[in-house]
Amino acid sequence: MECQDYGLTRNTERENLNLNPLQRGGFLPIEARKALYEFSDGYSVCDYCAGRLDEVTKPQIHGFLDDLADFINTDHARTTHGAREGKFAVMHALCKPGDTIVVDGNAHYTTHVAAERCGLKMIEVPNEGKPEYRITPEGYRVVLDELQDHGEDVSLVLLTHVDGDYGNLTDARSVGKVAHDAGVPLLLNCAYSMGRLPIDAKAMNTDFVVGSGHKSMAASGPIGVLGVQDEWADLVLKKSGRHTVKELEMLGCTSRGAPVATLMASFPHVAERVKHWDAEVDKTRSFVEKMEEIEGVTQIGVKPTEHDLVRFETPIFDKIAEKHPRRGFFLYEELKKRNIVGIKRGQTKWFKCSVYGFSQEQVDYIADSFVEIVAEYEKIL
Repeated sequence: MECQDYGLTRNTERENLNLNPLQRGGFLPIEARKALYEFSDGYSVCDYCAGRLDEVTKPQIHGFLDDLADFINTDHARTTHGAREGKFAVMHALCKPGDTIVVDGNAHYTTHVAAERCGLKMIEVPNEGKPEYRITPEGYRVVLDELQDHGEDVSLVLLTHVDGDYGNLTDARSVGKVAHDAGVPLLLNCAYSMGRLPIDAKAMNTDFVVGSGHKSMAASGPIGVLGVQDEWADLVLKKSGRHTVKELEMLGCTSRGAPVATLMASFPHVAERVKHWDAEVDKTRSFVEKMEEIEGVTQIGVKPTEHDLVRFETPIFDKIAEKHPRRGFFLYEELKKRNIVGIKRGQTKWFKCSVYGFSQEQVDYIADSFVEIVAEYEKIL
């Protein structure tokens, strides 16, 4: 057969400012790009493996996982193929089909499919609705008390630390206390936080944490992180009865080759950048302030924002789109002219974005570009 051209060319980051919040925390520093080249083979980290990935010492994966556990303050750390795989591993280890778990109303869809795959019953803690969509510890307390009053046992509580819709940073410490007071362990989904801001699992009363290497830890994907406290290690990290060196919930070995090598190579960079999280929040707030000077543009979610992911309602761009010959595509195209990408084609009523990692000069340029686009098309309104 003759293979077609698969179109494997991309220069998005080299030539543009990318606002996509899915990608802002995942860009590889030069050290990781070098590791990507050297460890591109899927089994490249297995040259000296004696049977288990987390015990490999050349390269020093074992030592890296010890450092990673210290970084998030858990007793054990493992890499997975993504945060979703970590969530599934915990659910599968702790629960049996038909068990009840409690999740937040802003949870990522992978929380739902992991629970569904395990055959679990999900009870949602609703958010507080527009405009903040806040998840509260009191909401968890009410739901857990109601379940207890009805004699229903809960096997696991899951909280999304920062959600992907509004960028709301939740009060994990208080939710963890509510869960523990009810006698239930807490799983914290840190896909949008681990690697961007400091994570202290023990201080947040958290039994398990999951993170995303490709979303927030400057690694190629797919790769995730699972942190486990001692109390639960024998259950979640239990060995196979037949292949006694292998950990059952990890299906023996997890992410290998370039994903784990780039995660390791980026780790010093990531460990340093979380120290500057407050500056990133300040920069995002200044961006929000400038954007809200545009007529009708409003940040949706908790205000002032506590994360780099922000969601805007943008009726002014939708009004322009109604009269523009390119309709909803005009905003994407106007931004692209200015070397700004990351807002989806056709999206004008609202959009999510992030300025994480940009300089203040770049942030000002991005905000000014939105202002400029409105000024250019005000005449057609």
